[in-house]
Amino acid sequence: MQFDQKPPEMPRRRFGPIPVRMLVPNVITLLAICAGLTAIRLSTEGRMELAVAAIVFAAVLDGIDGRVARMIKGQSKFGAELDSLADFVNFGVAPGLILYFWQLNDLNNVGWIAAMIFAISGGLRLARFNATMDDPNKPAFAANFFTGVPAPAGAITVLLPVYMAFLGAPTPPAVLTAIYTLLIAFLMVSRLPVFSGKTVRMRVAPEMVLPLFVSVVLFIALLIGYPWHILSACSVLYLLSLPLGWRSYRDHQRNAATQVAPVAAAPGNNPTLVVPEPPQQDDRPTRLN
Repeated sequence: MQFDQKPPEMPRRRFGPIPVRMLVPNVITLLAICAGLTAIRLSTEGRMELAVAAIVFAAVLDGIDGRVARMIKGQSKFGAELDSLADFVNFGVAPGLILYFWQLNDLNNVGWIAAMIFAISGGLRLARFNATMDDPNKPAFAANFFTGVPAPAGAITVLLPVYMAFLGAPTPPAVLTAIYTLLIAFLMVSRLPVFSGKTVRMRVAPEMVLPLFVSVVLFIALLIGYPWHILSACSVLYLLSLPLGWRSYRDHQRNAATQVAPVAAAPGNNPTLVVPEPPQQDDRPTRLN
């Protein structure tokens, strides 16, 4: 008698159709990657104005994709990982190369090291953000703050010397540009609390809807008409606001400590030493394996 030794075929795993709403945020992220890669190409060709504009466009798309995903409920783990890779390329590698091809190459290896440290700092900043995103030990108020300057803001601010040169200001020495690049890289990997605004209510009072529309249109018009003026002003104001975020974090920390102290000092909350009871002898047989 012969037996069929052929193993039974395992049922193939079939994936259901993916909703379109799950794809839209990823498409926006891919467009941002295309903008970052295009910025690198434009910088190698010496077209610095278009390269910087591509970085700004990538930053705008980066601010949109997450909000669109939350709005249409299209969040996914794949999208989160893709967004991190896009941020490393767009706001770490691309700005570092733009600065290198713009001026840092005058310092030869020193300039390359400065650009490389900035790109690596962007990658480390993103890795730390992903690792501490679900930290259960975070206080509630910490959701309002980033740890260190976020990668998009770091990319926009590190290009400040380029904006100033486009405005006709004297080009700073390459050494100062390298020092400034390292300073922004340090701020990205530092533990400095930076206000995020993620938990700010997104609801607008009815009487403020039209003024908000006018303000947004005005800002976009100014950004298109006077891009280097607006980007320079925004970069300087952002750097000046960093101490305010640190001070706000310390105030929240102090208030949280003062609220916990009276509870711990209450008479009924004094910790008591609990002595464990000795184990009782059990005459039952142990469980058989």
